[in-house]
Amino acid sequence: MSVVIVAAEAEARLDWLALTDALEAGHHLPKAEIGDTFLYRGGDTLLSRAAWIDGMGMLVKTATIFPGNATRGAAAINGGVTLYSDADGTLEAILDFHLVTKWKTAGDSLLAARKLARPDSGTILIVGAGTVARSLREAYGAAFPQARFRIWNRSPDPAMRLAAQFPDTEAVQDLEGAVGAADIVTCATMSTTPVIQGAWLRPGTHVDLIGAYRPDMREADDDVLRRGRLFVDARDTTLGHIGEVKIPLEAGVIAEPDVLGDYYDLSGEVFARTSDDEITVFKNGGGAHLDLMCARYILGAVQSG
Repeated sequence: MSVVIVAAEAEARLDWLALTDALEAGHHLPKAEIGDTFLYRGGDTLLSRAAWIDGMGMLVKTATIFPGNATRGAAAINGGVTLYSDADGTLEAILDFHLVTKWKTAGDSLLAARKLARPDSGTILIVGAGTVARSLREAYGAAFPQARFRIWNRSPDPAMRLAAQFPDTEAVQDLEGAVGAADIVTCATMSTTPVIQGAWLRPGTHVDLIGAYRPDMREADDDVLRRGRLFVDARDTTLGHIGEVKIPLEAGVIAEPDVLGDYYDLSGEVFARTSDDEITVFKNGGGAHLDLMCARYILGAVQSG
């Protein structure tokens, strides 16, 4: 079997809504076996994630996360993705790390928003103005074409530069006011302390939390979790690993039953909005099983093209 090399140029063949459909379909297969390894050195992280889904194959994704690279003009996150055959374990494809990461991360959040946010959501706030924020603007724009977007960033200039690249998008500086006026708040920062307060949220808001990936990181305060109906992409990769959920669980702010569902509940009625007024909260924790589903979608789009 020849090994397929999938480069960033493959992006032209991809579609955000088709990706979320592929992610949902992947969760109807047997539950993934996953294994994560986190190594830390100061503020830097080496993260290796592996997954095996019966009928889909195997994937190993290794990420190096060096926040200080930003000051040196280099990407903060790098790594590699390898995809293996389910039939015989042979190496099937090597995929561009940044391509898979972009589409998996934003697609993960978009699938939740398609299930939990109000379909008529008219104002979407992106908190953060980095690489992920750009992907979120693209992804949410595909599913909510009627929406106008606002971008807030701790340093205003990056928000203004990003907003200028998209229609119906503006940079804002009043975070509290922007959260209070939003139908969807999607947060992608490197913050270790909460930037979103539950007191700011109006009824009917959908909150999408992406940035926290370590046990010591949070983007939302306790009131966000108290006020909202809480969902995650995968219990196995969030509850005991990511501070957004781990810290309030250990403090008794929430209990495990308060996490109402993950993507393996998509086939039922659990993972859904039940009223226009409720606040829904989704924690995007990622996981190699999502990378595997995304990689399979990307490889299929490349080979069919």
